[in-house]
Amino acid sequence: MKTDHLYYPYHSQRMTTIARQGMVATSQPLAAQAGLDMLKKGGNAVDAAIATAAMLTVVEPTSNGIGGDAFALVWIKDKLYGLNASGPAPQSISIDKVRELGHEEMPLHGFLPVTVPGAPGGWAALSKRFGKLPLIEVLQPAIYYAENGFAVTPTVAKLWERAYKKFSTSCTEAMYNGWFDTFAPNGEFPKIGDIWRSPDHAETLRQIARTDAAAFYKGELAAKMTEFSADNGGFLTKEDLAAYEPEWVEPISVNYRGYDVWEIPPNGQGLVALSALNILKGFSFQEKESIDTYHKQMEAMKLAFADGHAYITEEQHMPVTVEELLSDAYASKRRDLIGETAQEPEAGEPKAGGTVYLATADNDGNMVSFIQSNYHGFGSGLVVPGTGIALQNRGHNFSLDPNHANSLQGGKKSFHTIIPGFLTKDNKAIGPFGVMGGFMQPQGHAQVVMNMLDFGLNPQTALDAPRWQWIKGKTFHVEADFPKHIAEALIRKGHDIEVKADRSTFGRGQVIWRDPENGTLYGGTEARADGSIASY
Repeated sequence: MKTDHLYYPYHSQRMTTIARQGMVATSQPLAAQAGLDMLKKGGNAVDAAIATAAMLTVVEPTSNGIGGDAFALVWIKDKLYGLNASGPAPQSISIDKVRELGHEEMPLHGFLPVTVPGAPGGWAALSKRFGKLPLIEVLQPAIYYAENGFAVTPTVAKLWERAYKKFSTSCTEAMYNGWFDTFAPNGEFPKIGDIWRSPDHAETLRQIARTDAAAFYKGELAAKMTEFSADNGGFLTKEDLAAYEPEWVEPISVNYRGYDVWEIPPNGQGLVALSALNILKGFSFQEKESIDTYHKQMEAMKLAFADGHAYITEEQHMPVTVEELLSDAYASKRRDLIGETAQEPEAGEPKAGGTVYLATADNDGNMVSFIQSNYHGFGSGLVVPGTGIALQNRGHNFSLDPNHANSLQGGKKSFHTIIPGFLTKDNKAIGPFGVMGGFMQPQGHAQVVMNMLDFGLNPQTALDAPRWQWIKGKTFHVEADFPKHIAEALIRKGHDIEVKADRSTFGRGQVIWRDPENGTLYGGTEARADGSIASY
């Protein structure tokens, strides 16, 4: 990162936050403050991450919840660890059973797309292995605000209204009553500044904290979830919950411009971001606001996504290996496909040739990149009565084609959109980064990484820069402040460019960059959300 860009905010957005002792960056001010409180109490970056994540289930329920999944990249004592806290499909579900119920593809709402929630198990696993403070203390801020209420922030209010209007027409069966009772009490969704509280949510967090999540998977909370499932034709059982354990995994990486860019291995789609960067590293980019730069970025991302959609699922079910997809030889073959005009993306043959994100850092050099999600907004539309647990709909990503790599199978983990990112250089931590938002995430990762490493932008400027998003075929959406002359030139190259005024669909990111020489922290937060950085 070039320090001469530190004082040049892109389009007059916020300045980069600079601190020394500790930093928490996320999409909601109260959540960032909860994490900082843990640092000031003597906790580390892991305690801060868990506190922030738990708080986000309360203050940003439009994007995540207790019934969702989580992933983390954790830098502790000069080593990077990966945690996959995503859950599998219920053991008893199958393609045939879903088809017998009249579905040609996995539905978005109801119990069929519900998979085992992994987030509470992830919090407990992180706390047990690396945390310094008791889990009951770490979750206390989230418990307090769930019980006593918080004032709803603007972005959250907008997403809440959107979900309420959608669920009012598409989720009318009795099993969805719990969602309306919890998130639209008295038949109204909360507006900006309204106070929302959920005592049931608070009690669930207490049980998770007191039992290190055992109550969620084997106790009273597990019993309530499985009873609710059985009463509504779901496949989730007590055996599914009791058998769940988060997985510690080895992060995967590519070297880009002298930095190692790290992601969680499949079933996450971080492989897409790495594949795109692996293709792009063979080009030399002279300037950011260039037709050639955007054209090559877009073409590389399409190629990476084509492979991702064809091959990514739980790693043991993939027909090709991560090493094959990230090999220099394969990247070279994919790079050679990029010409002067837009092409239709197709998967290659490597063998032959919704979500919230947070970043934390402490004064001992520990750093965490953490992401959790219910997938589509509030998730399945189901809230377990008396618990505040909004169940995710991650299973919607499964294919009902038995020949597809990501085909539905009982006990299998689906292709997963949520991905935390991390940068190192010469085996030293630079820091965590992430951009949440469905299939925008690897696209946001690649754009933010290139903004910092190719074009020298500081974290805040890198996040504020206008974004593009591949949709399908040759179609890309760009933000309203995307350079008009470049958009027109891209159209002449064969890209189908659509300008979108709604910035919420272009992802919401956070970055913490540590100077490897003096330890100073530089933080960027998302202008497209109610983003906030807490530091000291």
